Amino acid sequence: MYKKQMTAQRVICLLSIFASVIVFLYSLGLMTDLYDSLYPTMLNPYDLTDTDVPGSIIYYDMQPFNRALLRVSIGLILLSCLLFITNTNVRRKYYVGNYAAVGLNVAANIGVAVWAHAQLTAFKAQFLKLDFDALQFHAELWETPYIDSTFWFDAHYAVFAITLAVTALLILNTIWKMKLMKEEKQLLEAGKAVSA
Repeated sequence: MYKKQMTAQRVICLLSIFASVIVFLYSLGLMTDLYDSLYPTMLNPYDLTDTDVPGSIIYYDMQPFNRALLRVSIGLILLSCLLFITNTNVRRKYYVGNYAAVGLNVAANIGVAVWAHAQLTAFKAQFLKLDFDALQFHAELWETPYIDSTFWFDAHYAVFAITLAVTALLILNTIWKMKLMKEEKQLLEAGKAVSA
């Protein structure tokens, strides 16, 4: 049983890094469509009200969030590396450092998912208030991309579902580990009692 659990914990620690990298890549791609379609509509970057498309200010409104998400995703990658630094991926018996590494990852993943979901839901609602007729007219006039897709807003459901699934696996693995450690301790105590 320990062998299966050890294999599972290695895989889960790798999945934790993988999920963090997905959040990082998502943060890099999040503004792509908005840049392609909305940035050219802003006539004067020093006066954000000077635009061909009412509502295109969302491109600038999302910049602070996007920068924060990028930084947070790097933090998630570093926290996932903490699982390897504390040998959570290979340790037969967990110590305080292992529980701390798992706890920090779980708290950070849940916190980031909730924060990002709240922000992206609000930004999606703001994006949908955009004057799409004016955007289409601008795109045809200046031959710029016309994008009315909410793909990048909706993609966060998949991105953070992966993150939360890995978080659940980290929790289940820790519970499984604690159960096995307790059983091993009982076997050792029973063996000592027999030999005495």
